[in-house]
Amino acid sequence: MSKVEIVGPKEHLQNVLGLISSLGIFQIEPSKIGFVEKGLEEELSSFSLDDKTLFERLFLEDLREKIGKLFAFLPKMPVRKSYLTPQSILATISYMVEKHLAACRDLEEKRGNLHRELAELRRYSGFLDTLESLFRDAKNVPEVDVIGLTIKDANAVEQIQSLLSRITGGKFKLFTVPSGDGTLGGLITVEKTLSEKVSMALSSEHIPEKPFPEAFDLLSLSGKIDYLQKRTTEIVSDLEGIDRDLGKICQRWSPMYSSVRDWIDERLALLSATASVFQTRMCFFVNGWMATAGVENLRKRLISAFGNEVVVEEKRMLQEDLDRVPVMLENAPYFKPFEIFIRFLPLPSYTSLDPTPFIGIFFPVFFGMILGDAGYGLFLLICSLIAKKRFAGRKAFRDGAQILFISSLYTIFFGVLYGEFFGDLPHRFFGLEPICIERRTAVIPMLYFTLSVGVLHILLGLVLGIITAFKKHTKKEALFKILSMVIIACLIVILASFFDVFPAIIAQPVIITILVLTPLLLFAGGLLAPLELLKSIGNMISYVRIMAIGLTSVLLAFMANHIAGLTGNIVLGIVVAGLLHLLNIILGVFSPTIHSLRLHYVEFFSKFLEHGGKEFEPLKKGGGRGEV
Repeated sequence: MSKVEIVGPKEHLQNVLGLISSLGIFQIEPSKIGFVEKGLEEELSSFSLDDKTLFERLFLEDLREKIGKLFAFLPKMPVRKSYLTPQSILATISYMVEKHLAACRDLEEKRGNLHRELAELRRYSGFLDTLESLFRDAKNVPEVDVIGLTIKDANAVEQIQSLLSRITGGKFKLFTVPSGDGTLGGLITVEKTLSEKVSMALSSEHIPEKPFPEAFDLLSLSGKIDYLQKRTTEIVSDLEGIDRDLGKICQRWSPMYSSVRDWIDERLALLSATASVFQTRMCFFVNGWMATAGVENLRKRLISAFGNEVVVEEKRMLQEDLDRVPVMLENAPYFKPFEIFIRFLPLPSYTSLDPTPFIGIFFPVFFGMILGDAGYGLFLLICSLIAKKRFAGRKAFRDGAQILFISSLYTIFFGVLYGEFFGDLPHRFFGLEPICIERRTAVIPMLYFTLSVGVLHILLGLVLGIITAFKKHTKKEALFKILSMVIIACLIVILASFFDVFPAIIAQPVIITILVLTPLLLFAGGLLAPLELLKSIGNMISYVRIMAIGLTSVLLAFMANHIAGLTGNIVLGIVVAGLLHLLNIILGVFSPTIHSLRLHYVEFFSKFLEHGGKEFEPLKKGGGRGEV
């Protein structure tokens, strides 16, 4: 990352910012600290917008807000792209957005009223079939009235029937249907001459009536049915008409509104960036950060556009700048997908190392060591290829599928070494033996192997920590990590001498070396240095989980095949084994992923990684990624 200052005449500022925005490679620094030489700070002041520019900003902000409100009314649907220049239609859009907003508000208000009326009508939809049957039964009883009820307690139905029977002499019908709120909806049909008396009786018993729409009042029973059906159809048709009207506005005008809104976003971003620019009486000063590889290209582009009037200067990075330098993760295509794991954590500081390549190398290796079944790896390989094709347009899923693809290749590789293909099928059917080691029985060799991997991984972390310490110019920290590596190596030699790997006589000088280095360790790392050393040793032992979790996986695969063999039926055995292997594969994806990440996040990264970096956020045009 380079520290860059751009200087030029004030009249070129907006054009310079526009060019920088189109490239998307430059992050503006709003502070003068570290960019302006001491004694010159007072000569520079923040760039102030003139009245015309301020008016433009207010106008654009207001227009953008109105477009946003309009889009809230319009349906979400695919529309064509507008090829009109936003600036050329700005006045038209400013005029039309008011009209469209008013029209959409009216349509939305009408939609709300129709929905409320439809909900009111649908309260009676449960009685529609009942009303039809009543109408058929009541052909010879023209003077019939209908009373609606809301019955809160189902046990009260008998009480209501008894009351109605007493009042009407049994000349009534009561129908009930469940309502959505747990109550019952009731419908009473009585002669018109008795309806008022029934209503008064219900009121005295505190049984609430369910009022029908006002339009029902003057209608006969058959008229009520026809009205309910007809009005419901009309409302649905009106709602569809509103949707069509909104769709027409969206299809015709959304492309232009979207184009103008994107242009407004870019323009407001430039006007906001102006607030971070400094000025003298005649010149502007834009300070910021960018990738070192892009500095020369930026200089050429500015010279091409403005000649020698605009100057790019790469300034010297100071010690106090290190806490403010933004961080940009840039990795080779192979490692790019693994950045998703790094972004789960706070970004590394500028003085730290990017851990992406290391997790890109070791994560799939650990994954393959743990799962270690060629059949499982082949299954995951196919799944990853399907996922890559299915989610090609979604970066996070595409990166995850690529990681699974790489990890499955290592799973196949270690599966071949372990002699595992859906467990012990190669041995069961073909009598094949593992090329390297059989995990199910060779527990101790696998323990040594995973411990060795842990030692190498932690020592690599300490080496990276030494590099980071030298980058920060913290020599005592570098010395502490060097001494830690030497003492760990000495402890390994002593432990190996107990197992006759090294002659026993070598243990004595090694112990003396440790005693001599211990005071230096305390000097470099402080009083807690021995605890940090023990922590590193504990981190190495944590890698035994590779063996333990892998052993669980292979035993479950073995049991799947064993249980399938006990069924005595080929079809049933295949089904049983398939289900158990599928369960093992699911566990075999999650467990290796979680534990491989833990070995990196907790054990490995703690040896060199320092968090606290600020993400590189360049000024961009249209939200896209800039190109150098």
